Amino acid sequence: MQVALTLPATNARFFQARRPSFKCNGYSSPLNPITRATSINARSLKTIAPVTSTEMTKKHLSNLEKLLQKEGQSHPVDSSMSVIQEPMKQGKTGENRGRNLLEGLNLARIWPEMKAAEEMSPRHLIRLHRMLSNKSMDEYSPRNNLGSRWKEYHGCKDWLGLLDPLDENLRRELIRYGEFIQAAYHCFHSDPAMSTEENLDGERNVSLPDRSYRVTKSLYATSSIGLPKWVDDVAPDLGWMTQRSSWIGYVAVCDDKAEIQRMGRRDIVIALRGTATCLEWGENVRDMLVQMPGENESTEGQPKVECGFLSLYQTGGTKIPSLAESVVNEVKRLIELYKGESLSISVTGHSLGAALALLVADDISTCATDAPPVAVFSFGGPRVGNKGFVNRLGSKNAKVLRIVNKQDVITKVPGMFVSEAIDKKLRETGAAGVLNLLDNSMPWAYSHVGTELRVDTTKSPFLKPDADVACCHDLEAYLHLVDGYLGSNESFRPNAKRSLAKLLNEQSANMKKLYISKGKDLSSLNLNREFSFPRPSCLPSPSVLPSPSS
Repeated sequence: MQVALTLPATNARFFQARRPSFKCNGYSSPLNPITRATSINARSLKTIAPVTSTEMTKKHLSNLEKLLQKEGQSHPVDSSMSVIQEPMKQGKTGENRGRNLLEGLNLARIWPEMKAAEEMSPRHLIRLHRMLSNKSMDEYSPRNNLGSRWKEYHGCKDWLGLLDPLDENLRRELIRYGEFIQAAYHCFHSDPAMSTEENLDGERNVSLPDRSYRVTKSLYATSSIGLPKWVDDVAPDLGWMTQRSSWIGYVAVCDDKAEIQRMGRRDIVIALRGTATCLEWGENVRDMLVQMPGENESTEGQPKVECGFLSLYQTGGTKIPSLAESVVNEVKRLIELYKGESLSISVTGHSLGAALALLVADDISTCATDAPPVAVFSFGGPRVGNKGFVNRLGSKNAKVLRIVNKQDVITKVPGMFVSEAIDKKLRETGAAGVLNLLDNSMPWAYSHVGTELRVDTTKSPFLKPDADVACCHDLEAYLHLVDGYLGSNESFRPNAKRSLAKLLNEQSANMKKLYISKGKDLSSLNLNREFSFPRPSCLPSPSVLPSPSS
């Protein structure tokens, strides 16, 4: 045990270790019953050696408790946010006798609503201070060598044994893929308008979360529908909202030798953002099932997908190739470029991007005779096709892991609101024949694809249990829940490391009042700059985040 783990660093000047090996510029410890000290440099606390003796530890804690006892009027908190009141002279007694360590901390003055001792502990406050900061927490996440197990993490066994409880390496990989999607959101909102002079073969300025990856191709989606020209005349500044083609994502490849060795292969990532323009919303509501190109319509179990999703995927613009053509050609080029190496393709998307990711996986899994294994990591994805499409994708060299929030309504549409679990039970009974008949004839007989990882907003100690629809579908909220997920029957991970700054900025209305007030109080500790994020000038998407170039 170390004193540094018991008290905040700002109050370290009150305490010293008793060990003779600890040098503190001539001062002695106030915990030592023989000597007393007046102050100590907080920086010196880092050199405290661990106390190995149980008796010595108990004695120091006993002295610490006595030191924190107080009598009479309490001293005001100083400008350095010191939360420990000055000890009274030794030997005095009073009504404060017997107060324990936590009661000796004057935290109620800072946060009056805090009642539980756990919420008032210095260790909890230090951790909350760290989580509420806007600094990267990657150094606290495991970055283990995946080595020969990379195919398991990529879904070769449908993630069997890795989801419940959630494997810590898989958790980190999922959050990393989610951050690739956030980079796509950032890039789009930094420049949403399409220019006729835009260099479609060039790279956009995508700020990737992992520097070991390099963007090789920008991807565009085009709608087959359009709005009247007078709409642009009425609102010329919002022309990007009615443009038929929009930047929707990118292809990136890992180029770092050390990272390739850690992952056990060279990874190709295809990241796709969610809905952002009016025409994309218009395609979303075209929810009739249509047959996939190249399929025989008379075949039983005909694969069908949503009309709007297929339109965005296969429609090309005047000078812009379709998303299908762009992604397939780029994947073929990269497979040829890195021929002979161990490769993997990871397709990741949120919301609309999650739906398009399935269509991408369906295409690229068979685009070449030696196509590498394909895995889809989707967040908040809707249903895309019928049972025939599920069977078609399952028969290919592609695996799908869907991260679903239990309270996210987007994951339950389009189609009838039928639980996947109930549907599975019905198909195992005598009703299977009737359901199969409905799959072939009904225009809204949708089914989910792949393996599901279900998270729950109500398990987060920071979010309100009745968070609104936007929060339950928000990508940053998804990453927050994944970071805290341990298992289906487990509570929120107590040592979750992801920063809450972005979540607090975007979803403050859905965060518990206790943590909003903590964020405001901590902002007085020079954290106000960490809670301020520039907002994009365009209409927010379901998971809008500020551009890093802003």
